[in-house]
Amino acid sequence: MSFLLPKDEVTLTDLKAFRTAAVEAGIERALFLRMVTSKEELNVRQFENIFDVAAALDQWNTAALAAVGTAYSVFQAVAAPTLAANKLAVFYGVGIETVPFPVSLLTFRDGPAAGNIRAEFDLERMVNSESQEGFFSEPVVIDPNRQFAVQVTARIATGVLARVQLFCLIVEPAGQRISR
Repeated sequence: MSFLLPKDEVTLTDLKAFRTAAVEAGIERALFLRMVTSKEELNVRQFENIFDVAAALDQWNTAALAAVGTAYSVFQAVAAPTLAANKLAVFYGVGIETVPFPVSLLTFRDGPAAGNIRAEFDLERMVNSESQEGFFSEPVVIDPNRQFAVQVTARIATGVLARVQLFCLIVEPAGQRISR
């Protein structure tokens, strides 16, 4: 069972533990998939929201939130990206920059935008928090070569985009970067 913990409800030690758990989950999965033979051959870095589309769209933006209850991709120009063959993604939290708080649900899906739900988090727990950041009780790991969708559900129709920043790490073989 996965759930979201608002930043106000966790300690600095907990924050470090969320990130450490994400790193460990990524390394464990990469070794299981035989991406490399040892963890020393892996590089763990922050995810860049860049899928080689128009530079103006390489940001943590949704499309304009036009209808309440509608799901919107957090990747403005890509509904369901596919990770490169040498990359594994580990998501461990989320931050909502837009005010007023425009979204109510964060959904991770396998495959296309209408694919099976892998994990879902109630974002409204952050509405009355001092910080609109939250951390997942368990990281969400996406394998290499996998298409996936990450969506938020609009709770208000603003007609403008929402800034939804995912806390994510990329685990990949050490060495020259093949693609983002």
